[in-house]
Amino acid sequence: MAQKPSLPKGVRDFGPEQMTKRNYLLDTIKSVFKKYGFMPIETPAMENLSTLTGKYGDEGDQLLFKILNSGDFLAKSEVSDFEAGAKELSKKITEKGLKYDLTVPFARFVVMNQNDIAFPFKRYQIQPVWRADRPQKGRYREFYQCDADVVGTDSLVCEAELMAMVGEVFKKLNLEDYRVSISSRKVLEGLADVIGASDQFNAFCVVLDKLDKIGLDKMLEEMKAIGISTSGLERLKAILNIDEPNRDKIETLRKVFMGSEAGIKGLEELESTFNYMESLGASDQKLHFDLTLARGLSYYTGIIYEVKPTSVQMGTISAGGRYDNLTGVFGLPDVSGVGISFGIDRIHDVLEELNLFPVHQLDSTKVLITNFDENSLNHALGLSHRLRNNGINCEVFPESAKMKKQMSYANKKNIPYVIIVGSEEIETDIYTLKDMTEGEQYKKPLLELIDFLVKKA
Repeated sequence: MAQKPSLPKGVRDFGPEQMTKRNYLLDTIKSVFKKYGFMPIETPAMENLSTLTGKYGDEGDQLLFKILNSGDFLAKSEVSDFEAGAKELSKKITEKGLKYDLTVPFARFVVMNQNDIAFPFKRYQIQPVWRADRPQKGRYREFYQCDADVVGTDSLVCEAELMAMVGEVFKKLNLEDYRVSISSRKVLEGLADVIGASDQFNAFCVVLDKLDKIGLDKMLEEMKAIGISTSGLERLKAILNIDEPNRDKIETLRKVFMGSEAGIKGLEELESTFNYMESLGASDQKLHFDLTLARGLSYYTGIIYEVKPTSVQMGTISAGGRYDNLTGVFGLPDVSGVGISFGIDRIHDVLEELNLFPVHQLDSTKVLITNFDENSLNHALGLSHRLRNNGINCEVFPESAKMKKQMSYANKKNIPYVIIVGSEEIETDIYTLKDMTEGEQYKKPLLELIDFLVKKA
């Protein structure tokens, strides 16, 4: 009995229609990356576990897909390793893992190639990553990330350009319903300073980041559980209630953060970023200075940001931030970096739900040329050569068939035009062109036909 084919949970196939949409998405984003001077690189699907572990926090480490060592992977293990549990055993049977994101492998790439690249180094990277997460809507175990990073400069012009790029990407995709939350790890340090939570900073950030999911009261309960005082929680509540435009909020917080060097520095960096955006002509209408934004990844050290859609139930579709110390763990200290990641799968789902994919992008073949017999086939092949040389995507129906079958094929593939090649067309060099969308038919000489189709391509 034949085995029934299946896929692991959390991964997907993509047929021609989905790939056409994904390529439209990727080409749009790439065009913006290139416009701002970013260059492409790729890194392998697998990395050494020593490269990956300890970079994403405990939760991230648990979500790494580990690869069993080749051959007899149990050869170096002993009974005591089994008795010690999975964590100890895994050290003996696995040394590699699938990459969890693109940023850590990028940092490793920079360190290994530091003598061959020009700093500041601006790169973009579009590849799949893997996380052993529980699959659900908008969350997959294999998904593509689409990153742009700059390393080798601490200039806030980079942050401003990344924010400008977000605006350009979503404008090109005709997506208007989104909001960009922006803050800074330094602002969070200032917040922790003024409520007496400096000693519990990491735990404070983890709980603060839950506000959207669990609500204010539950969040304050959890804050109390990690040891933050009642007076500190009252102050936190008052600060989180500040509801002012971005620049006004910065001015208000300057007074609140008096005495916190980190907090004041974070506010100054946000203000500079907003000023550079203004100079770039980038709109800040979608930008919201959000004090509760506490990106979970442990390597962010400066400004952080994330983008969420506002009219579709979906998580973060783009995010990133400044990471001053990431390359240091690979032996290259004092190299500052900043980047952004676009979540292709989630953006795809948002555009799908809002019906924002342009219909013309889904037509890979513009013209089908009919085939009724050997004579018309040879003529059709010559005609296809002429059309392709003029940049027109076309195909010849590969076998002689009745008109109905060929028209049905064109309809199923959403091919907008069919050129009918019969004995009359071969004799006169005047072709019947059928517009499959409008149902109209035209007769055109070859050069006029090519000119018409070039304009429509």
